[in-house]
Amino acid sequence: MKAAEIRATFLKFFESKGHAIVASSPVVPGDDPTLLFTNAGMNQFKDVFLGFDKRPYSRATTSQKCIRAGGKHNDLDNVGYTARHHTFFEMLGNFSFGDYFKKDAIAYAWELLTVHFKLPADKLWATVYAEDDEAYDIWLKDIGLPAERIVRIGDNKGGRYMSDNFWMMGDTGPCGPCSEIFYDHGPDVAGGPPGSPEQDGDRYIEIWNNVFMQFNRTEDGVMHKLPKPSVDTGMGLERLAAVLQHVHSNYEIDLFQALLAAAKQAVDEAGAGDCDANSPSLKVIADHIRACSFTVCDGVIPGNAGRGYVLRRIARRAIRHGYKLGARTPFFHKLVKALVAQMGEAYPELRQAEARVTEVLQQEETGFFRTIANGMEILEAALAGGQGVDGDTAFKLHDTYGFPVDLTGDVCRERGVAVDEARFNELLEEQRTRARAAGKFKMAQGLAYSGTPTAFHGYEHLVCETSKITALYVDGSAVDKAQAGDDVVVVLDHTPFYAESGGQVGDRGELRNATSRVSVHDTLKIQADVFGHHGSVAEGELKVGDVLVARVDGEARAHTTRNHSATHLMHKALREVLGAHVQQKGSLVNADRTRFDFAHGQALTAEQIAEVERLVNAEILANAATDAAVMALEDAQKSGAMMLFGEKYADTVRVLTIGSSKELCGGTHVQRAGDIGLFKIVAEGAVAAGIRRVEAVTGANALAYLQTLEDRLAQIASRLKVAPADAGHRVDALLDQIKQLDKELAAVKGKLASSQSDALVGQAMDVSGVRVLAAVLEGADSKTLRDALDKLRDKLKSAAIVLAAVDGEKVNLGAAVTADLTAKIKAGELVSFVAQQVGGKGGGKPDMAMAGGTQPAGVPAALASVKDWIAQRA
Repeated sequence: MKAAEIRATFLKFFESKGHAIVASSPVVPGDDPTLLFTNAGMNQFKDVFLGFDKRPYSRATTSQKCIRAGGKHNDLDNVGYTARHHTFFEMLGNFSFGDYFKKDAIAYAWELLTVHFKLPADKLWATVYAEDDEAYDIWLKDIGLPAERIVRIGDNKGGRYMSDNFWMMGDTGPCGPCSEIFYDHGPDVAGGPPGSPEQDGDRYIEIWNNVFMQFNRTEDGVMHKLPKPSVDTGMGLERLAAVLQHVHSNYEIDLFQALLAAAKQAVDEAGAGDCDANSPSLKVIADHIRACSFTVCDGVIPGNAGRGYVLRRIARRAIRHGYKLGARTPFFHKLVKALVAQMGEAYPELRQAEARVTEVLQQEETGFFRTIANGMEILEAALAGGQGVDGDTAFKLHDTYGFPVDLTGDVCRERGVAVDEARFNELLEEQRTRARAAGKFKMAQGLAYSGTPTAFHGYEHLVCETSKITALYVDGSAVDKAQAGDDVVVVLDHTPFYAESGGQVGDRGELRNATSRVSVHDTLKIQADVFGHHGSVAEGELKVGDVLVARVDGEARAHTTRNHSATHLMHKALREVLGAHVQQKGSLVNADRTRFDFAHGQALTAEQIAEVERLVNAEILANAATDAAVMALEDAQKSGAMMLFGEKYADTVRVLTIGSSKELCGGTHVQRAGDIGLFKIVAEGAVAAGIRRVEAVTGANALAYLQTLEDRLAQIASRLKVAPADAGHRVDALLDQIKQLDKELAAVKGKLASSQSDALVGQAMDVSGVRVLAAVLEGADSKTLRDALDKLRDKLKSAAIVLAAVDGEKVNLGAAVTADLTAKIKAGELVSFVAQQVGGKGGGKPDMAMAGGTQPAGVPAALASVKDWIAQRA
């Protein structure tokens, strides 16, 4: 039975038992920023088990995409070298939310395994928690499993309830005993039954785990019975497929055999030739393409932090293993097609995202292939002595060559040696310290403050009439007073000034009283709740304790809030137009424009940009009121508010709703969407692999931008002597005319080259039995040179030819060698020899090659040297 059939049979079986088939959640848990990746089938039902969420069903079944390659659950280093470790796997699960319990859960598992999957009953064992007499009796009396194949597992992990057969969500919360089902591969395989000293062998393999959540553990360690006990079960598809297909390794199942074949073909075509089909490296590649593809599909792109770093690490590990096998050009991204063929039907989101996934992985792979050769050469030299890699070398690889220390560690583990990680980390910290010292940090960084926090009133007011100075800094040092002309950082007890955060720049404005005035040019946070007002004392003297009027520059704030609110609407529109994979990767909002970086692998088309603009301006016209609500993070998650993956949020957050957009945001915003006025995208481009940047303007800035465009169009139309509306047609006509003139010019050059080539035939000379022609072709470009070389080669029948053309300070060169001479004279080497004498370089095939140069004066001597070069090889 193939993996796809096993998956379908499992889901259909539980559907027949009243379970709702629920689609797999993404591998990136969007509603749980604390979880790096979805690592179990129950993740998407966590709030249901906790009682925070209710579903229209009390029974569910899923085939869940899972990743264990970072954080607490990390199997990465074992992948490819064991039979069952994976970075990505599918967890088949059935769940009861206060419906059936142990008896039905065990009966369902037994029926599916023995009746539908036809596993021999005498091959199955069960484990139960030592104190779970109920589960033991169900196995013994209801199922009829012999007592010798039911194993009680007690507290074997160092504490009360710390057992392989007692599951806990955490130190507190829902928990309970579990019952696992094992398959016995037979005495020919090493290993003992569960609970025995030899249990780590491969003979007895766990294929099912029934978790019975029947307690709620409180902080005092007391187990309280849940009013509605629940069931959470899981079964690894790959493990079950190995059992049903009578193989001992997950990599031998049909799904992996197809991926391994695709991996071998891709690696061979990339330079390996015919790599070892049994190499563990192919297993690494076949495993990693699943983790990488589904991670990209669900919105992550390679990066240097969080999930993006884990993705980059997995991808580069796969690429390094391909390189180890002999691949010298990108190959990994080509496996996406094979993966879609295997899993696209079960997970249609993968098929829909195939092109984007392939492009993102290809970009990452192409970039890494530029660094891996140098890195491996240095690493191999370091390993030659067999003593491991010292920290200095590991740091050099990381810092100079972009070769991650993780990969250095992988290579070392394969050789049975280690990396001096302590020294590496020491050097890394020294580098960070130097960077901090060299960086041009803003004055707020590093200021010591121990006073009261700043009360922020900027959401409601632009002026605070009685703001008292609680701290004052000049040149980074705390002072009691400051004079006119001093650059200062002022901390107030109350302020309307917004401090830079979340991409929005800090407010500017002024602080003043009857005798003194401070011009504030920026506001930054000294601590999370302490605002530093950066500026200069324009008049008078300031002292700690002085009371000032704090007034924000209202016009600048208005421009900034319009841009910030428009950013939220633009984010929502981008997801609607491009897809749910669009995620914010950075932003800058100031009074002039908004700059928004997001995950997307391709340039936006003109039509897509126009649609984003249409959607945002439609929201502006609808003029919905803006709503800001402070609520618990948990309530914000339930409300559907957009959260940034990888961000750390406080227990209480601010949810900003503008039209159809709902995001967590602490910035300042317009009161109604219509206050934005007008929205216009002014730039779009790439800032990194898989990251696009859009810049936009709003309000008066948008109007000014459009007026500038209109003025430029009018100037162009005036020069073309047409109305602005007809300028495009006139430009098209001129371009057509230019194309026609180019064709005519090319024809003239061709005739000139033909007439000159006829005359040049007679200049060919005999050099050691080879006819040689080296000459200048006046007025020729590269195409004309190539055409002339072809004609001369046909006319001379057997010859080596070099032609040169000079255009100002530019030299074009071409060389051609007839087929009968390429064994001893190669056009690429010949043209390179000539090009070096005129300040250039070039090359090509043995029969035809082109080059260029920048020293026209050297052309005569270079051409004269051709006959001697030929003579040495003829």
